[in-house]
Amino acid sequence: MSDYETIYKESIQDPEAFWAEAAKKVHWYHEWDKVLDVMNDHYRWFVGGCMNSCYNALDLHIENGRGDQLALIYDSPVTDTKKTFTYKELRNRVAKTAGILVNKGVVKGDRVIIYMPMIPEAIIAMLACARIGAIHSVVFGGFAAHELAARIEDAKPRVIISASCGIEVSRMIKYKPILDEAIKKSSHKPTTCLIWQRPQERANMLPWRDVDWESEEEKTDPIDCVPVDATDPLYILYTSGTTGKPKGVVRSNGGHSVALKWSMDNIYNAKPGDVFWAASDVGWVVGHSYIVYAPLMNGCTTIVYEGKPVKTPDPGAFWRVCEEYKVNILFSAPTAFRAIKKEDPQAQWVKKYDLSHLKAVFVAGERCDSDTLQWIQNITGKPVIDHWWQTETGWAIAANPIGLEQMPIKPGSPTKPMPGFNLKVLDDDGKECKNGKLGNLVIKLPLPPACLMTIWGDDTRYKRAYLNHYKGYYLTGDSGYIDKDGYVFVMGRMDGVINVAGHRLSTGGMEEAISKHPDVAECAVIGVNDSLKGEIPMALIVLKDGIVRDKDAIGDGIRQIVREEIGAIASLHLVAVVHRLPKTRSGKILRATMRKIADGEEWQTPSTIEDESVLGEIEEAIKSLGYPLPKPSKEKE
Repeated sequence: MSDYETIYKESIQDPEAFWAEAAKKVHWYHEWDKVLDVMNDHYRWFVGGCMNSCYNALDLHIENGRGDQLALIYDSPVTDTKKTFTYKELRNRVAKTAGILVNKGVVKGDRVIIYMPMIPEAIIAMLACARIGAIHSVVFGGFAAHELAARIEDAKPRVIISASCGIEVSRMIKYKPILDEAIKKSSHKPTTCLIWQRPQERANMLPWRDVDWESEEEKTDPIDCVPVDATDPLYILYTSGTTGKPKGVVRSNGGHSVALKWSMDNIYNAKPGDVFWAASDVGWVVGHSYIVYAPLMNGCTTIVYEGKPVKTPDPGAFWRVCEEYKVNILFSAPTAFRAIKKEDPQAQWVKKYDLSHLKAVFVAGERCDSDTLQWIQNITGKPVIDHWWQTETGWAIAANPIGLEQMPIKPGSPTKPMPGFNLKVLDDDGKECKNGKLGNLVIKLPLPPACLMTIWGDDTRYKRAYLNHYKGYYLTGDSGYIDKDGYVFVMGRMDGVINVAGHRLSTGGMEEAISKHPDVAECAVIGVNDSLKGEIPMALIVLKDGIVRDKDAIGDGIRQIVREEIGAIASLHLVAVVHRLPKTRSGKILRATMRKIADGEEWQTPSTIEDESVLGEIEEAIKSLGYPLPKPSKEKE
């Protein structure tokens, strides 16, 4: 039996013994009374244990003599700025920022929303919250006021931490007006907004609420770590649901630290002192797990990159960073590499840089197509590891654990389930599917450490969304199959959440925004294949009777509404006006059929359709938008 098989089997047969052993790598003020406690469908790890995530990420390494090692590298091609922090320097700034929060009345269990660009202060803010037991909720800096307001309303933060602006390739986003508008829209009002003033834009401050972070930090004393229970929440991270209301995934302190430490050693093969670069954003789960907590807990150097894979300034941006900082592990979404490939198909830029320190490239966030995986492997000469996970799990459900045993790569598969994830494929009746048969991917309970504890403030929704579909199983929401060798293949979402460049977005949320347009009677948003971003949204619109306005103008108005309500990240460009939407006799819109038409897949007229003649019009409308996409050439590049 291989190393992987032995360890995986142990984790499934005796999860308590397995994770108790893994927990020895985490610092505890005092150990747990019970490794796993199950109560009312809640799986709580290391109950009675007492620790601090910030202590494990910073102070512990300083006490172990690594204080002068680089902890964080900040590289910002959009502002032409580079900066480094040792573990000691980072800890000192985090401790003082924690002091500011305490002085503003933040106590253990209070929520703090962080709405920041990719600058060191975003990481400092997160760790400062963890230091005092406050629960942080990071909101991606590209989200519009409407989305930010929904999160303020739900999390009810005492303090919001933000910056004056974010910098994109060709424009600046002023954060403060967005923040002010979001607070106006929310019935909950924070007592303080802590603002980091960037030199590119000085924000107007409200004297009764807004505080200048930099000047406040200068006069504040540092604060020590506050011991918290292992089961206390570390953070809330909102992810799109099938309705417009986002779901606040709650992560605990103890289980999170144990699982992330295990993953660094065994999945990523990252050693203390290695340079680990997750080219993501702290607003997403990858940023939480693998820019902030896991690399620092493992004594690595992490990179905060404020730029893009292309146009900052060229398609060699990633390779330049890898050479300059001697990156050992690179982790990004397949979209980033597709963007590089689009601008540099012959991979001329990669030849300019030395990638000898790079051990492996990891991809996640969306399904990695075989061509992209092969291309990255060919141009870098490094193993490319696809792995599959979710905001809800916090780390990989399935991966190729190269620190434990590197298994043969099968393009299109994230390899095999990781310890603790008892992955099964069930049909609609709850029966286990045979090898190779497509079904619903589920995880037999209990979930391993680091997985979500609940949905913030909505336990009923947590059970309905994840646990009620199949009794005794967690529903991933993805469909797929497991082949005869035990390799997992993830084929797509069961619901209406689409994956745009690795970012999960709700089609329901977009439909809700579009319906606010005064000319729109009804609409359907579907996710369609895109050669660069994996998936993008397509909107099919039915206008109100009597509307004779120019269709292009209506399309522009709809795009503007989605941009304002969801944010530019939604990337809604494809809008078609149709007379009717295909529906079942009970009134359900046939989104799956429309998606098959758009993706050029074989489709049949559903027997439940109310009027099959409508599908011809839908087909023509989709064709007018340039879909289905032409099939890729078989020629090798």
